[in-house]
Amino acid sequence: MAPPPPPPPPSEQPATAAAGAAEAGLISKVLIVMAMEAEAMPLVHNFKLVEAPADESTFHKGAPWLRYHGNYKGLHIDLVRPGKDTVYGVDSVGTLPAALLTYSSVQTLKPDLIVNAGTAGGFNAKGAKVGDVYLASDVAFHDRRIPIPVFDMYGVGARKTFGTPNILKELNLKAGKLSTGNSLDMSPKDEEMIRSNDATIKDMEGAAVAYIADMFSTPMIFVKAVTDIVDGEKPTAEEFLMNLITVTATLELAVVKVIDFISGKCLSDL
Repeated sequence: MAPPPPPPPPSEQPATAAAGAAEAGLISKVLIVMAMEAEAMPLVHNFKLVEAPADESTFHKGAPWLRYHGNYKGLHIDLVRPGKDTVYGVDSVGTLPAALLTYSSVQTLKPDLIVNAGTAGGFNAKGAKVGDVYLASDVAFHDRRIPIPVFDMYGVGARKTFGTPNILKELNLKAGKLSTGNSLDMSPKDEEMIRSNDATIKDMEGAAVAYIADMFSTPMIFVKAVTDIVDGEKPTAEEFLMNLITVTATLELAVVKVIDFISGKCLSDL
């Protein structure tokens, strides 16, 4: 009797596992897109992800983007973040870095599912409280104002996210609409648009990630933890910084639970 073939080397095991899951119709490759180092690194450590070397061909040469990857409960996870701005040295937040990063990641990594995870502002008028975790049901922009017929709708760019009724029920998360803009604070015109979007939470990346995901027909979900109450009494920047560390820990736990739920399931099970 011939001896059994040797197991694939470690470098090939992720691809082998992903191929087996794909053949079974299961979700095998998850792309987690995050904006800030403080939000991302707890998950990198929790999932035991390894940083890809800078000379790897995943991203274009010169891009400051970072990728961490590894296997977790039958899933191959790629977590990406835009890294630090090369001029100012701060996290590259906002829609432009998020869109570019997501585009490159989808093209090269071919995920079955995108998870955009991060912190967000919440609205007291819609019942949001600091520490709440939401799965966004819809996403839209609130700072792309083009008052011309049809262009106005394009500017808002309203999109439905991938439906996850079983995750919502099993994990007892909240559902709400997400509105995205490039400013941390909220001008009166932004507020008007956010109200028009019927948003419960606001961030600086989500709708841009959704635009790219929709372009390439890749299912997308959004996990957002509330750091500040936009229509509350405290200044937004002050409350955001005060709660960032605590809420990031809450976000970490929620994302781990979401990934645990996804493990071993098809998209239709979510």
